[in-house]
Amino acid sequence: MFDTVLIANRGEIALRVMRACRELGLRCIAVYSEADRDAPHVAYADAAHLLGPAPSAESYLNIPRLIEVACQAGAGAIHPGYGFLAENADFARAVNAAGMVFVGPTAEAMERMGGKTAARREATDAGVPVVPGTLEPIDDLSELERLASEFGYPIAIKAVGGGGGRGLRVVRNPGDIANAFASARREAEVAFGNGALYVEKYLDNPRHIEIQVLADTHGNVVHLGERDCSVQRRHQKLIEESPSPALTPELRAEMGAAAVRLAASVDYVGAGTLEFLFQDGHYYFLEMNTRIQVEHTVTEEVYGVDLVQAQLRIAQGEPLWLQQDRLTPRGHAIECRINAEDALHNFRPALGTIGAYREPSGFGIRVESGVRANYTIPQFYDSLLAKLIVRGADRSETINRMLRALADYTIEGVQTTISFHRAALDHAVFRSGDVSVNFIGQHPELIETTRTLTPPATDPVEVEAPADPRSVTIEVNGRRFGVKVFGLVAAPVGVSNAGSAAPRRKAGGKKAALGSNVDGVISPIQGRVAAVRVEAGAQVEAGQVLFIVEAMKMENEITAPHNGTIGEVRVEAGITVEAGVVLATYKSA
Repeated sequence: MFDTVLIANRGEIALRVMRACRELGLRCIAVYSEADRDAPHVAYADAAHLLGPAPSAESYLNIPRLIEVACQAGAGAIHPGYGFLAENADFARAVNAAGMVFVGPTAEAMERMGGKTAARREATDAGVPVVPGTLEPIDDLSELERLASEFGYPIAIKAVGGGGGRGLRVVRNPGDIANAFASARREAEVAFGNGALYVEKYLDNPRHIEIQVLADTHGNVVHLGERDCSVQRRHQKLIEESPSPALTPELRAEMGAAAVRLAASVDYVGAGTLEFLFQDGHYYFLEMNTRIQVEHTVTEEVYGVDLVQAQLRIAQGEPLWLQQDRLTPRGHAIECRINAEDALHNFRPALGTIGAYREPSGFGIRVESGVRANYTIPQFYDSLLAKLIVRGADRSETINRMLRALADYTIEGVQTTISFHRAALDHAVFRSGDVSVNFIGQHPELIETTRTLTPPATDPVEVEAPADPRSVTIEVNGRRFGVKVFGLVAAPVGVSNAGSAAPRRKAGGKKAALGSNVDGVISPIQGRVAAVRVEAGAQVEAGQVLFIVEAMKMENEITAPHNGTIGEVRVEAGITVEAGVVLATYKSA
């Protein structure tokens, strides 16, 4: 048994876990990086601890420091959320070795199902159908080329340790395979610290269907139906719903039974998700996420089960209280991921400071957010700002309610996916339910509709500071404390409160300088240069990929704006650039 939980995560999922802890009477401990000093999850927790000086994702990946903080805070358990160390078996073992409970599966089950190739072997052994592909990592380009010829193009190159579309590249012809192989490996190493890759036959027009399971420490496993996550960009989900409009009750039962069978065969414990591709009436196991999912919310809405509380109760050793024959969907639910992305420019990251911020409300509407007014979005983390979840009696009612909620959602100062969601949900094909993972690519008119719905850019508007006395937060030896200040006292530098604008911090490291009136290749985003694919003197064509800039955990291709000869390459891999930086110049004619 435990009464204090450290949440080894940030943003909306950290807040989601904290709220579940509070409802169960558990104390919650937050951790934060330098970049997250003013984040809402830090203010909400019962106590908060600084992880270290690094502002990037490295802070949340520091296992020794997380264990040290948990012990100092008196935590009896650690909840990893999703991402970061959520599927890291070494972290689970370290938590257990320190005498604490890891809120999730055992390290052994994680290893059996966390790696995609290992999971494919387990699925095959359990009699669950899989997409044709390799069961071992591929290290050699020539072997990859041979397998691609054997399976036939298109193929999918995937990260063994990945998830969320990171480290995934689709190759449709032999000429693209070398660059795709290198790019997938590089992104996998950055995102997961594991560059191992494998290959599968790529299904051209499938749906993405996933099954939610819960398993206790006493051998009981149930499934809670499916989620349809087919609306994606860059192989990452944007809209999720439950139940899927494509599945019959018979298929739901069959896929659910397969998921339960596979989870039971590896002695799985906790909440987990088994992902499938579904095409032409057939389903194929894809991978298992050995953690809570971003989109767990839609399952909660239609099945009436708090999945995060279920994780915590199972971690306490409680036998599963749910019975399979009583788990049936009621109504319909849809989730829209509200990301800081510019849909008009291939969903590239959109950094900045949020101005006005107003969430929608009303019957059947739920918002899970990790931001607030005057919040500066860090470049180091995922682009997800919030999740908007809507429930209705049926799919049509849910779509209409979601459209109203999206219209009521205000986030000023940065580009978000709200306008895109409005365009997508009101599209005739989406309303019909006949969507696949290619929905966005097959309907370019979505972007034009998004353009008409996108409000003009606005500058951030600071929220008025609270009246006297003023609540401020101070940090002492890496711990956060709330205090009240009486009288007319100016806020010291580096200290903020819930109503004041957070100071904008720049990334450390070597940087390139902005250019002015230069004929060159310009970075449209702030981020880290991951690759340079051009040299001085090279002849380039318009649209040719010259640089890869990584921001918000996504690789972004920077292309040549026109034909010409490169004069000077001004950046190198590994440096940080601001939006508007000249990456390379053209030679004058």
